[in-house]
Amino acid sequence: MEKQNVFAGRSLCVIEDFSREERMYLFNQVRHLKQAMEQRDQTKLHPFRIDDRDFGIYEVFLEDSTRTKESFKNAANFHHAKVSELNSDSSSFNKGESYADTFNTLSGYENTIFIIRSKVEGVTRHLEEACAAYAERNTLYRKPVFINAGDGKHEHPTQELLDEFTFLEDNQWSNKALHLALVGDLFHGRTVHSKADGLKIFKQVKVDLIAPIELAMPEVYVNRMVENGYQVRIFASIEEYLEQPDVASQWYFTRPQLERMGDRILQRQEELRRSITFREEFLPKIKEGTTFYHPLPRHKLTPTIPTFLDDTPLNGWERQSINGMYVRIVLLSLLAGKIGSDFIPAEKKAVQESEDYITEVDLQSRIVKEKRVSEGVQPIRNGLVIDHILKGDHPSEIRRHMRLISSVLGLDAYKGGEWVSTSGQEGVYKGIIFRPGEYSLDRKQLKRLSAVAPGCTLNLIKDGRVMNKFRLHLPPRIYNFEDLACTNEACISHPGQGEGVPAMFHRTKDNTFVCAYCNKTHTFKEIWKRGNK
Repeated sequence: MEKQNVFAGRSLCVIEDFSREERMYLFNQVRHLKQAMEQRDQTKLHPFRIDDRDFGIYEVFLEDSTRTKESFKNAANFHHAKVSELNSDSSSFNKGESYADTFNTLSGYENTIFIIRSKVEGVTRHLEEACAAYAERNTLYRKPVFINAGDGKHEHPTQELLDEFTFLEDNQWSNKALHLALVGDLFHGRTVHSKADGLKIFKQVKVDLIAPIELAMPEVYVNRMVENGYQVRIFASIEEYLEQPDVASQWYFTRPQLERMGDRILQRQEELRRSITFREEFLPKIKEGTTFYHPLPRHKLTPTIPTFLDDTPLNGWERQSINGMYVRIVLLSLLAGKIGSDFIPAEKKAVQESEDYITEVDLQSRIVKEKRVSEGVQPIRNGLVIDHILKGDHPSEIRRHMRLISSVLGLDAYKGGEWVSTSGQEGVYKGIIFRPGEYSLDRKQLKRLSAVAPGCTLNLIKDGRVMNKFRLHLPPRIYNFEDLACTNEACISHPGQGEGVPAMFHRTKDNTFVCAYCNKTHTFKEIWKRGNK
């Protein structure tokens, strides 16, 4: 069991933690397990079992769940391992204990795999890092492993795994193409948010998003689907969707969570529910071979898939639910290192290349042009000048952001000033910060400046001459600064959570920053505590 492989000791925090190739291997193993389970073939089932009473699997559900919790519990019991459960109602979390302290303690009691459901987004990613360091400091036998069983509105990767397995099962195991309709509360539904990246397992993807604007898929996930090459179409209701001819043969429904949206929405709940609830009158417009799915449970009074459809060929949700336990059995087996040693990846993981986002201009070889001075700005003999700030933005926005830059760089205590100029280009404004005195910025300070004012130019001046000139661009990552903060109040790194988790951001393709924990997208103006008071 301890033989290492590419799966052993891994955590699953978001669906992208497993590559497409790794997921296809997992699904192939699930096919074998499911067949053995249906045949009750103990000989074929045995290789999947961890079969170690000292191997600790811990369920920690800090948010209500029956289906996911019981699915994981039964999957864990299959393994003949030590299965424990933390009662959230009387747990240390209610006494103000940090997540890291709690799970470090449980890790020290020979528990290896933790299955966590929480309203706090990104908590498993944080624990993966914090508890790995704890295990190394204390020479634990095994590094703790974390499975995200749903975190806030963020992701639900194990639900995504069982959904993908069921889609493949209904596609005769082909991942060539998928045409899927997502219906219901696409705003709150983490199961559909996971599909923005998860459906990349299929080579061609068409997604039809069916929801009224109040329940529409958040723009960040729609944009990610488009970036991933999906064909995305948007409809306000099932009725509108069925008026056009290109209707998907696979529909995925979610339960509307209108109770989260206040009185104004509740007053219109009948209208909103009707737009995403399948009705008997729609049946003639559904083509033969169509399958419906639902992560369950359905709302008992107003289900989006009414119970009259249970005993019809449309019912794929019951088999989908059963598949959940099979998928989770295999996932636990892989992360424990029981199976997976025969998997040799053909795809090489992309290595992020280092990027020099701070470029120093070679002043020796630079052609000296006639010196231009912006109106209202007098040259300084010694000091620094930050030029080209927010070039093209409105003057009021430039002024506001220059105050943030000055604060972030610690320049507020020094004499000097800020200026908005057109610099000879009429109607195109830019900001200039100048500070007389003696200044030298180290690499860390330059990184701060590049993150808060990408596109700017920094000039260090001595005796009336520019001694150093830097052009700054958005860094690929920004972290280890105490004044960074994710704006998502549900994120584990948000100051309001009180966990002391330092914020960390990665640059996206469209030059924004995404939180490393909750995946919320920010502009470079939004990641600073000072700018969000």
